[in-house]
Amino acid sequence: MELRINGLVKNYGSKEALKGFTYTFSEGIYGILGANGAGKSTLMNLITDNVTRTAGEILFNGKDVLELGTEFRAQLGFMPQQQGLYESMTAESFLAYMARLKCMSGKKLRSELDRVLELTNLSSVRHHKIGSFSGGMKQRVLLAQAMLGEPKVLILDEPTAGLDPKERVRLRNHIYELAKNRIVLLATHIVSDIEAIADDIILMKRGRIMLNGTPKELISSLPADKKPLLGYFTLDDVYLYYLGDELAEVEHE
Repeated sequence: MELRINGLVKNYGSKEALKGFTYTFSEGIYGILGANGAGKSTLMNLITDNVTRTAGEILFNGKDVLELGTEFRAQLGFMPQQQGLYESMTAESFLAYMARLKCMSGKKLRSELDRVLELTNLSSVRHHKIGSFSGGMKQRVLLAQAMLGEPKVLILDEPTAGLDPKERVRLRNHIYELAKNRIVLLATHIVSDIEAIADDIILMKRGRIMLNGTPKELISSLPADKKPLLGYFTLDDVYLYYLGDELAEVEHE
């Protein structure tokens, strides 16, 4: 299984949000790190065909995803950054609604609801209204809908944004357990979300790949004369060294 991206470009008027992004993903977890505005969400929305690309290719097992159409979307699970939930609905009714949008019905729909609710530890609150849920539980509802139909490609855009540390760790562990035999793209600016679970990490800056590698490789890339505050380098040091100026610009804005 392979998701190959060749020279992907997205322009919004005169602004280049993505500038020739090229990468090949196979089974595993890929962390995509960058400050807000680095192009992470643009990349996710292009892969899921929520926005139209300016140039480039997105190929799934050698075929363009635009040509595959519904065949590719059936293999795709997307957890968006924003919590677009109907809070007056129960967890089960919301997931049933999303499943019907994916053309599931009958016995398959029922078994899928049971499966994703169990996977995300929501079975005991399936009949509770989403508006009564904590932030972490709402994120698990979004993860559950992304898992409907057992997708081969799972796209997670800032899945732990706004969660407290305990909820963030819980959700991260759920993602790790769900990642077997899938391509998982996890876009975030929270280093700890991916340090422990990502097979490969992509550092993005101003719409481009700045560097990629395993956490160990990225840490090893830091200059030997740079003195770590803790006495040893961490992925936080990598983030600050390569992306710190961009982070400062975002915070200043």
